[in-house]
This record gives sequence, structure tokens and C-alpha cells, in this order.
Amino acid sequence: MSEDVLHAIVTGSSSGLGAATAGLLAEGGARIVINYSKSEREAKATAEVCRKAGAAEVMVVQGDVSRDEDCRKIVAAAAHWGRLDALINNAGTTQHVPAHNLEGLSADDFLRIFAVNTIGPYQMIRAARPLLETTVEVRRRPAAVVNVSSIAGINGNGSSIAYSASKSALNQMTVSLARALAPSIRVNAVCPGYIDTPWFAKGRGQESAERVRAAVLERVPLRVVSTAKDVAQLVCFLASPASSNMTGECVRTDAGLHLIL
Repeated sequence: MSEDVLHAIVTGSSSGLGAATAGLLAEGGARIVINYSKSEREAKATAEVCRKAGAAEVMVVQGDVSRDEDCRKIVAAAAHWGRLDALINNAGTTQHVPAHNLEGLSADDFLRIFAVNTIGPYQMIRAARPLLETTVEVRRRPAAVVNVSSIAGINGNGSSIAYSASKSALNQMTVSLARALAPSIRVNAVCPGYIDTPWFAKGRGQESAERVRAAVLERVPLRVVSTAKDVAQLVCFLASPASSNMTGECVRTDAGLHLIL
């Protein structure tokens, strides 16, 4: 098995940013585990796109990252590779609560959002650690973990207070784990702003999503809306040897949205 081929797991990769990330990795000939929680049809479609793009191997594994046993199942799918070069923790969830209405969130909402967005990445890293640590022995460079966070974790202005809090916790966990897992494993986070995917339409409805998109386009300094591929390029950079001297970073990619919030 070639040492030059990237071996990667991308959680929550049936659609959106996860699918775009898997697609870019596939173009480089990577071996990829595609993960989904509910959308098997979309996950299989993503896998087919990856195969056509040039992936050396693609596997589709169902699993909810809030469940530790599922995290271990996802990682076990990659065990026959003998190592894992990149773990991309992209799976996430939210509860859309307009205007941060405090009555719009229950304790169960908080628990579910933190279970997926914060505890899920922790459990995935813990399960994958042995395979990640093998990479430094084989390739003579550290493996990479990329946590997909959000600008909401920095400025507190996301789809809900629980979501923002979960991403803020993920950012701090990224720094803590970067210390704990060095020098064998690098841990960084990507903090996107608005991404033009079905995320808002599913949570708020199409009309509301279109208003959000128009407002972002009008206000952000660069006057663009980020696509999933735009953000995926940064994710893949942090997953690759090109960023081998970076760890403990939470990198914003938001067309300048943070400058006006």
C-alpha cells in the first residue's frame, strides 16, 4: 500500500462541506471513509463522486458520532490501512432559534448539540489515536486532525446559543488536544462563516435561507458567499503535509464576516 496516498476519515460527509472535502481528497487519489448518520442515499452518491474523481479506495460507514461505539466502528473501517493520516471531524448539528429566543432551547437540545459537535470529535479522536500515531512512524511526519468549527464559536452569533457554545468548546478542545497529542498528531480547527449549502434551508425554510444569503452577500467585505468547496480547500490544506508546522490553530474563513460582527 503506497505511503504517498493520504488515508482519511471524513465524518458527516454525505453532503455539504463534508462531501466537498471528500471530493477534493479524492482528486488527490486518497483512500477515504465516508460517514453518514441518516442519509445513506446521499452518502453513496458522494462515494460514487469520489470514485470517479480518482479516489484509491472509498468506504461508506453509517454512524452517529455522539455514540462512542459508532465512533469506534467508523475508525475500525480504516484499520486495514494500517494507519490514518487525517481525521476530519465535520459532523455537526444545530437547533435553529431565531433572535436567540431563550425559550427556544431545552436542556435536551443542548445535550444533543454538544454530544454531536463537541463530544463527537473527542470520541473520534480518541478512537482514531492509535492509527493516527502510526502515521508518524511510517511517513515521518505527524498525522492531522481537522475539527470543523464555526465563526459562531468565536463571536457567539450562530444559529442558536447552544450551537455557538458547542463550537466555542470545540475551539478550546482543539487547543487542548494540540498540546496533548503533539508531536505525533497535529490538531487544528476551521471556523467558516456562512456557507452556501442547504444547511439554512433545512433549518429555517427556503425563503428565510434566501434572505440570509442575500444579507451576507451585501454585507461581507469581500462581497462573496463562500461555497462548500471554498471551505473544503482550507480543510484539505490543514489535513495535508503542506500545513505540517501548524497545530492548535482555529482558522477563520468567512469572506471577512468577522470584521463586521
